[in-house]
Amino acid sequence: MQTLGIDASTQGIKALVYDTDTRTVVTTVAVNFGRDLPEFNSPDGFLPNADPLVRRADPRMWRAALDRVLAKLQAAVDTSRIAAVGGDGQQHGSVYLNDRWDASMDGDYFARAVSPIWMDSSTAAECRALDARFGAALPARTGSPAIERFTGPQIMKFAKDDPAAFAATTRIHLVSSFLCSLLAGEDAPVDIGDGAGMNLLNLATLDWDREICDFISPDLAAKLPRIARPGEKTTLKLAPYFAKFGLTPGIPVVPFTGDNPASLVGTGADRPGVAVVSLGTSDVFFAAMDRFRTDPDGCGHVFGNPSGGYLSLACIKNGSLAREKVRALVGCDYAFFDEGAFAEVGARAKDLRAFPYFESEITPLHPATGIEANFDWEKASAAEKVVSVIRGQVLNLFERTRWIGAFDVIRVTGGASRSKGLRETIADVFGARVETLDVPDSAALGGALLAARALA
Repeated sequence: MQTLGIDASTQGIKALVYDTDTRTVVTTVAVNFGRDLPEFNSPDGFLPNADPLVRRADPRMWRAALDRVLAKLQAAVDTSRIAAVGGDGQQHGSVYLNDRWDASMDGDYFARAVSPIWMDSSTAAECRALDARFGAALPARTGSPAIERFTGPQIMKFAKDDPAAFAATTRIHLVSSFLCSLLAGEDAPVDIGDGAGMNLLNLATLDWDREICDFISPDLAAKLPRIARPGEKTTLKLAPYFAKFGLTPGIPVVPFTGDNPASLVGTGADRPGVAVVSLGTSDVFFAAMDRFRTDPDGCGHVFGNPSGGYLSLACIKNGSLAREKVRALVGCDYAFFDEGAFAEVGARAKDLRAFPYFESEITPLHPATGIEANFDWEKASAAEKVVSVIRGQVLNLFERTRWIGAFDVIRVTGGASRSKGLRETIADVFGARVETLDVPDSAALGGALLAARALA
């Protein structure tokens, strides 16, 4: 039996087929937004904007990419063998739909032409308003203080800036639930793992917090999908449209979760005891929690765990995109960046640290200013620059996750997990054994595993 996991990340969308009998990945195909869909003018997965705080994407791009990746999948495997579909989407991004919304793959139903994504940091005023109104009750109820990139503040800003378009909005989906709805041909619910990244979901009741929703907009709760809870039997079925890709209409579609909760499942860390570091566009540390508790410094977050319980998380915005910029500045190849620089610097690496603030940082809050180092950056060698940035990133991640606890094992995933120097730095700073996965696409694998559970 085979299941399909779909992962819609910042820069592209992947489709992974998993065989439940052999417990192996059959194939993975991918579409890169910038390379494969240039008509959407999003080389890094979002639309260019003169304001560095504004990061938005065209939701039609995600819809087009779903079509494209399934066509690639059909060319690679016998898609008729797929028995269920699961998946995930980049967290916090929101899609605004009007009364023409019918979950079809070609409708003109967008009440807002653009979707704010997780990198958007333009909602400082809205976050201040939420903090002023709810204070410590906000993280106590939702797992996080008011966060600029979270969906609640983003909705609040849209309702204030464009009240007419907001009034015309009848449904607000996350990226995950939007794509799931397209696959099912009907409104899909929001999974608790992704819903908790909105500042709107009450983690005690596992439902929308009506008081917070009403503060953002009196009619907000009516615009939101229902919440899907862990263990809930899915009623969603694959829409007839997808027969064109060799898929069987009517097979189960599991409510999609967020990319980080999906990675938790895909790395086998959805039970307490093992931590995961996902080295992607952003660097994310997450682990399953045995009980609900929040970060006293307000940098980390608590989400729902698709397998039940909770998920602790800290996100460093300047992750792989920042590393790529440093590599371009230094002018080195991957072999030097991933390993050679560390061999050249040797034991001196522990004395070097630098942090690349190319994007305004969220953990902790810091404006985009360039590179801050504890040495003379301009006079440093190429190797020193590379090693210091890697060490600075890992040290920052360590400091911001100590509240979660200590771990003997850390599993690393994501594209940058190929870097030997980065893996060894994580092991040194965290004092843990670092494990890598044979399958780097842990989020897509998590979606496929959640789909397999539905069949079991």
